[in-house]
Amino acid sequence: MEARFQLDYPGFSLAVDLRLPEKGVTALFGPSGSGKTTLLRCIAGLERAPRGFLAVAGEVWQDEDKKHFLPTHQRPLGLVFQEASLFPHLSVRRNLEYGMKRAGHAGGEEFDAMLRLLGIGALLERDPGSLSGGERQRVAIARALLTHPRLLLMDEPLAALDLKRKQEILPYLERLHDELSIPVLYVSHAPDEAARLADHLVLIDNGRAVACGPLMETLARLDLAHAFGEDMGVVLETVVAGHEADDLTRLEFPGGKLYISRCDKPLGSRMRCRVRASDVSLALAAHGDSSILNLLSATVIAATPLSTPGHVQVQLRLHGDGAPLLLARVTERSRLALDIAPGRSVVAQIKAVALLG
Repeated sequence: MEARFQLDYPGFSLAVDLRLPEKGVTALFGPSGSGKTTLLRCIAGLERAPRGFLAVAGEVWQDEDKKHFLPTHQRPLGLVFQEASLFPHLSVRRNLEYGMKRAGHAGGEEFDAMLRLLGIGALLERDPGSLSGGERQRVAIARALLTHPRLLLMDEPLAALDLKRKQEILPYLERLHDELSIPVLYVSHAPDEAARLADHLVLIDNGRAVACGPLMETLARLDLAHAFGEDMGVVLETVVAGHEADDLTRLEFPGGKLYISRCDKPLGSRMRCRVRASDVSLALAAHGDSSILNLLSATVIAATPLSTPGHVQVQLRLHGDGAPLLLARVTERSRLALDIAPGRSVVAQIKAVALLG
């Protein structure tokens, strides 16, 4: 997908030039007011940028140089907003049938598959007003997908939900990540959501795309520490290797193993594990007399000062074939005491209770 937009408002302007994957989830991430939703609205055709170009799967939806602009209703896309916006006078079934009717499809196996994918089969005869926030959003996602979109746009779909409802819906969003063959643009200012769902990350700040690339690589960039602040960290792709008798789960990945609080995922399943830089400490050797369970051998790649006085961000390469990068946040005093510098071998220490699955 290719998207170029220049849009000016009093006190704010959007200026982006992006080339995004045609499959998988791309997270548009950034603080409130950075321009994420404005960019999404331009892609949806809800805002018309005077200088704009948009092509999806080789089809041009907007080219202002040629005075070409497809209005929203002519764009084969699905939209999911913070509020589900279901028709209150229609049952769940009839809301879904509306989506199919709009696309000119009758349903059948596809309809049943969508019910299974999003776990909404038992809700069909209920009214939207009787559903929880998470249930309404799952129905809204199903309705959007039953229109057969070539692009799915999701504007902070979990923002209006409390923590319990977010945890309820996230596994279903992970299923979408694994099974959809169309690109998904997912707007969020929550690092945990982006880390759990995205393959690709676009960091938006003050109307500009300041970073764009694969999620794992982009999160590990030292020059983006200011943008992520206390949430700076990486995501590790792991496999559930064991459930221990003491309520811990063992994860394995290129670079070692990690113990986390017990999860309910089956053995052999893939699992993303988010590791904040502030939860990683460094040592020159492994110590057996510590409560910290996760000890990973690594080599220092770089160390740069942070905006917080006396704090340093350290980029590490874990040992092993295909091992990923890791970030650690330490004090300048600790850096000097351990002589942390490029090429230095260290042990990264991570508390099991700090890890986020």
